[in-house]
Amino acid sequence: MLKQVVLFSRSLVRRKVVDMNSLEDSKLCRCLGTVDLIALGVGSTLGAGVYVLAGEVAKGNSGPSIVISFLIAALASVMAGLCYAEFGARVPKTGSAYLYSYVTVGEIWAFITGWNLILSYVIGTSSVARAWSGTFDDMIGGHIEVFCKTYFSMNSPGLAPYPDFFAVCLILLLSGLLSFGVKESAWVNKVFTSINVLVLLFVIISGFVKGDAYNWNITEEYLVNVTIVTRNLSVTANVSSDYGAGGFMPYGFSGTLAGAATCFYAFVGFDCIATTGEEVKNPQKAIPIGIVVSLTVCFLAYFGVSAALTLMMPYYLLDEKSPLPMAFEYVGWGPAKYVVAVGSLCALSTSLLGSMFPLPRILFAMARDGILFKFMSKVSKRQSPVAATMAAGTTAAIMAFLFDLKALVDMMSIGTLLAYSLVAVCVLLLRYQPDGALEKQPGKGEKDYLSSEESELTESESHLNMLKAGNSTLQTVLHPPVSPSEKSSSVVNMSIGLLVLIVCIISYLTTYHFNSIIGLEVWILASLSTCLLIFSFCVFMVCRQPQTTKKVSFMVPLLPFLPILSIFVNIYLMVQLSGDTWIRFSVWMAAGFLIYFGYGIWHSAERQRQCQGAQSSSNAKQHSTKTIRDKQVEMNAAGKEQECFISPDKTSQC
Repeated sequence: MLKQVVLFSRSLVRRKVVDMNSLEDSKLCRCLGTVDLIALGVGSTLGAGVYVLAGEVAKGNSGPSIVISFLIAALASVMAGLCYAEFGARVPKTGSAYLYSYVTVGEIWAFITGWNLILSYVIGTSSVARAWSGTFDDMIGGHIEVFCKTYFSMNSPGLAPYPDFFAVCLILLLSGLLSFGVKESAWVNKVFTSINVLVLLFVIISGFVKGDAYNWNITEEYLVNVTIVTRNLSVTANVSSDYGAGGFMPYGFSGTLAGAATCFYAFVGFDCIATTGEEVKNPQKAIPIGIVVSLTVCFLAYFGVSAALTLMMPYYLLDEKSPLPMAFEYVGWGPAKYVVAVGSLCALSTSLLGSMFPLPRILFAMARDGILFKFMSKVSKRQSPVAATMAAGTTAAIMAFLFDLKALVDMMSIGTLLAYSLVAVCVLLLRYQPDGALEKQPGKGEKDYLSSEESELTESESHLNMLKAGNSTLQTVLHPPVSPSEKSSSVVNMSIGLLVLIVCIISYLTTYHFNSIIGLEVWILASLSTCLLIFSFCVFMVCRQPQTTKKVSFMVPLLPFLPILSIFVNIYLMVQLSGDTWIRFSVWMAAGFLIYFGYGIWHSAERQRQCQGAQSSSNAKQHSTKTIRDKQVEMNAAGKEQECFISPDKTSQC
């Protein structure tokens, strides 16, 4: 029984072995270049949020300091982006964070990551399709909504007010484009992304031409007068401003940080680049460059648009739903709103493609590894994952057709942040593993045979080896080796595991017991002090261990501090999400575990490989045992003959 439990536990953390000599072998078509990846990253990240988010955050949280909010959010996103870039250089295969988790921390974590990425991309695709439909409907006077509400109204809780036929057609059309081929999809994406960037350049230049620097230095007295007029107050004594204290940071630095937390999600989407590992001509260079350049372009665009917007119009007058058209009306450039509308539709189109593009690649990678249904790993004659694309498109179309997605959008954040956190953890673990830990080692069968022969030790020898292993681990902690070893890697693994647990505790305490911290209560201060002490010890232990000497085209700088900071930011943002979101997330995970434990764990390609290795090892062992037995029989026979031959001499001597 104990043996079965141990074997089952090991099967959960078995890791994917990557053959680094066959990276060029792929069922998918290698036709994408660096420019295609940059356009894909910019298109999926720089979506419709740039036309809406700046006004919402500037008016409610940050004021003109929204440019600082975007800077902080960009730095937090770049930390995750650099971790993705290094893994893209080390393991240029299809699968993104799912694959990175599989080769580093094991199968169960890989499934959790992949299952959450599927959720994020499905909800993202459906919500963007409905947004595209709504934006187009507003441009033509709202006729689609009136028609659907009149003839197809749905009044059930959890469902949308009406079925969105336009969004369904849009998703199915895009699925057909993606099934046709990645090259054609990349070409369409480049066209729409170019139009979007040109429109944003127009907005930025217009803002700096028509802007007024006074809008960044509005006084508090002026805001108090605005509040009196807005509220229509007759008594003007002791009236405080509804719009902050004025100046560059009207809501203080805390408002700027709150704005940064919202702006962080504006940079989500670059990870779709990491799913193209088997469709890029030179992935080990193109993927890191694509991620870093696309994030830089997106930051410059968000920074420029938010600066232009708050210069053109006082932040307290901004419209939260359509800030840019209102800003152009304010400065007397009314017709420019049509240019903004075209840019908004192009941005929604590229954002839709960016959500839809990686989803079939994740499904394809998981199906190829056997932990999802195998039929989704089929590819077309044009080397496109057609089965996974149609399955993904059908699912997203049903979601967009029936459901009210506003309540589900927060679940996207859990999947994305969990993926970011795991990639940062995986980069840390991988850097401290012995050289060649990811690569497929030759002579596997022989090694298994030798290990099985060596495992037949006596009980005393086993205890002696356990004591030696304990002493060697302690020796590694006190005196780390010059180059990475299995023992130093184990020290890092344990330290990182403890560190992640401590970060979760700190995030929980600072979020849900903030009043206790302000009140300087003893228990919370003691708990935080203990956590910070353990956290510092874990970081110190990781820093002492040697890193791998293997170099790749891109490596994360400031290791281990930058990935650890990325883990902290991501987990802290996950803790901020509501309880209802976590309940929905638990239901989704329960459905995923049902699939994994019912199908995936038994059909895993790594399980088949291990079973084949064990079978060949068993055959080799039986053959060896038979050979040894035959030799022993021959030796015994020879010994008897010799004994019979010398027996008379011995007897006579006695």
